Amino acid sequence: MNERTANSRRTLVLTGASRGIGHATVKRFASAGWRVITCSRQAFPEDCPWEAGEEDHLQIDLANPADIEDGICELKRRLDGGPLHALVNNAGISPKSENGDRLSSLTTDMETWRQVTQVNFYAPIMLARGLVDELGLAHGSVVNVTSIAGSRVHMFAGTAYATSKAALASLTREMAADFAPQGVRVNAIAPGEIKTEILSPDTEALLAPTIPMRRLGTPEEVAKTIYFLCTEQSSYVNGAEIHINGGQHV
Repeated sequence: MNERTANSRRTLVLTGASRGIGHATVKRFASAGWRVITCSRQAFPEDCPWEAGEEDHLQIDLANPADIEDGICELKRRLDGGPLHALVNNAGISPKSENGDRLSSLTTDMETWRQVTQVNFYAPIMLARGLVDELGLAHGSVVNVTSIAGSRVHMFAGTAYATSKAALASLTREMAADFAPQGVRVNAIAPGEIKTEILSPDTEALLAPTIPMRRLGTPEEVAKTIYFLCTEQSSYVNGAEIHINGGQHV
């Protein structure tokens, strides 16, 4: 039995699927035969090359708690009492000033703090708690996407973003302890400088020389690690935060 056949009934729920790491993750899991239910605040794009199409996309605004609750109900309906093998909390926002500058702890207004914290921190635990029964049926896996900015001051990532990712790393450890008795593993990945739309234009020129591997990472490299954490190859990995940054953190 090949990988596609063996995994044909496995299901992944993925937030922030429309671009970058999320889009690469869709392709990695779909190529292995998984059903991928994507969630993002945008409607399914007509020009998306993913052949599964609109039927497995859910438009959900993670900045709106009520919309998340409605989304959980819809996800349960689509799962129809069946198992959920993986939940990947990839969605995240990193607002900039009107001039495109980094928002510091002195310049971030409280509404931005609330919005960033809701999307980057509260949404992952709301989704995981809401879908814990379905995850438990599959002895599934939750992967939270944190960031290198969660453990060091970053020249581009704003304070609210960095703080939310640090909190998400801590939450991952707590979830790993709390969800494990339900048969669910919870881990995190902490990407460094990955070639995605969220990066500022000067990132590659400024930071690549400071990375031991002398290059930025690719979304596909991140997706491979996410896939590892959602399969039996990582069956005894729980509560970990894997750095994907070419050695930038050392």
